Amino acid sequence: MHLHSLFCHEVVTYFDYYRNMKNSDAVSAFLALGQESRLNVFRLIVQKGDVGLTPSQIHEMLGIPNATLSFHLKELLQAHLITQERQSRHLIYRPNALHANALVEFLLDNCCGGKSCFPKPLLKKVKAQ
Repeated sequence: MHLHSLFCHEVVTYFDYYRNMKNSDAVSAFLALGQESRLNVFRLIVQKGDVGLTPSQIHEMLGIPNATLSFHLKELLQAHLITQERQSRHLIYRPNALHANALVEFLLDNCCGGKSCFPKPLLKKVKAQ
């Protein structure tokens, strides 16, 4: 698959996904993020981005017991906030950026009457990050 067609597919998938997000999907995501340790796990995984993290790395960084960490990762997976990939004997967890962005878009849909809620200089700064 060519890079251009892959990018177009991803943009179309994102657009379709966020426009069709159901309230129940948003509630599921917020319930998953509504627990402090789980929110910390999610934020750590987001910080690592495409590199991802193994459960042992997350355990080392946050000190969450393995059984508890396994439960938190399962909850984040079920809420579609993270992805899981097996590489040999290791599980790698990465953020599901499409779902996280769709959640933000769902919240801000029709915000401020369809106009930007940020002053223009602040919006440029936010987009640059």
